[in-house]
Amino acid sequence: MPAAVLALTAGAFGIGTTEFVIMGLLLQVAAEMHVSVPAAGLLISGYALGVFAGAPILTLATRRMPRKAVLLALMAIFTLGNAACALAPNYALLMAARVLTSLAHGTFFGVGSVVATSLVAEDKRASAIATMFTGLTVATLLGVPFGAWFGLLLGWRAAFWAVAAIGIVAFAVLAVFVPGAVGQTDEQVAIRDELAVLARSQVQLGLAMTVLGFAGLFTVFTYIQPILTRVTGFPEAAVSPVLLVFGVGLSVGNVAGGRLADRGLSRALLGTLATLAVVLVVFALVLSLKALTVLLVGLLGAAAFATVAPLQLRVLETAGPAGQTLASSLNIAAFNLGNALGAWAGGVTIDHGADFVALPLVAAAITSAGLVLALVSVRLDRPKAAQAVCPAE
Repeated sequence: MPAAVLALTAGAFGIGTTEFVIMGLLLQVAAEMHVSVPAAGLLISGYALGVFAGAPILTLATRRMPRKAVLLALMAIFTLGNAACALAPNYALLMAARVLTSLAHGTFFGVGSVVATSLVAEDKRASAIATMFTGLTVATLLGVPFGAWFGLLLGWRAAFWAVAAIGIVAFAVLAVFVPGAVGQTDEQVAIRDELAVLARSQVQLGLAMTVLGFAGLFTVFTYIQPILTRVTGFPEAAVSPVLLVFGVGLSVGNVAGGRLADRGLSRALLGTLATLAVVLVVFALVLSLKALTVLLVGLLGAAAFATVAPLQLRVLETAGPAGQTLASSLNIAAFNLGNALGAWAGGVTIDHGADFVALPLVAAAITSAGLVLALVSVRLDRPKAAQAVCPAE
């Protein structure tokens, strides 16, 4: 992969760390801010909703700017937002700082996906996206467990200061390695042509399946700390090593998903969503067994991130050239709307008296709804494929 794609991976690592680090710190944040665990979980929903709102707005606002300048500006917002999280004196200001930080997320990954695919051959586009998203997997593999350990040792605020430092390093790497004119074209696309992508039924289906697929993951993963400690019986100190297993699964699944999508996008899309639903059901069945729970945590990470490259490439392909940047950013927003929906669904399930053990089953039902939409989308493609093979006389 070109050095510029690897630089995007560094930026993705920073953003991924700040998105997920709070999940290993929920109990500490809830205790210091004097709120319930579900209320602390809403810090994840607030971040995700900020991504959902900020992605299309910032993408359209920066559409005429050089792609490199956009990426650097977004990384600066990210760094300042994490510093604000570390300094927040109360829950309301912490939520506001999380939302500020989230504004960088969707547009960074949306613009980054387009840049990454423009740097490689046609048959490597999904792998380029997967390489950039490796930053997210490494963030979960290293950033989140170390953040949980850091928070346990020095307090949760120290974890956010560490993420702000990562942002400074990522800014420098992007400034050095991303070419100034990368991803730019001489032809400016009219804003109405970009917005027209929203009217395409296949794009709408792609965004919806992304929302539901990832909502399933976050219905469980938002509450992974209390699930592991209160259901499976792990001590708090064991949460970080278990999250490390999840990160290993993410790394494997992310690479596998990119390669599968390069070989056959529709098969990869259906197969990865079906696998995620099955893993969630099995996860619910083994939560009383520590060894199997750890194994399923790893499989959950692998199954979840195997869906990322197929879902992202599906939206890029159905959007067409004119709407790719906006559609790409909207799909990142869809991932995060799924995060918010999952965190909310998990919180509602708990607030209505269900035990944490019920969360994986609720999650499996949500992901299965995404799989149904994927089946509908693939079926809609079949008449076009048949027409291409046997054109009308």
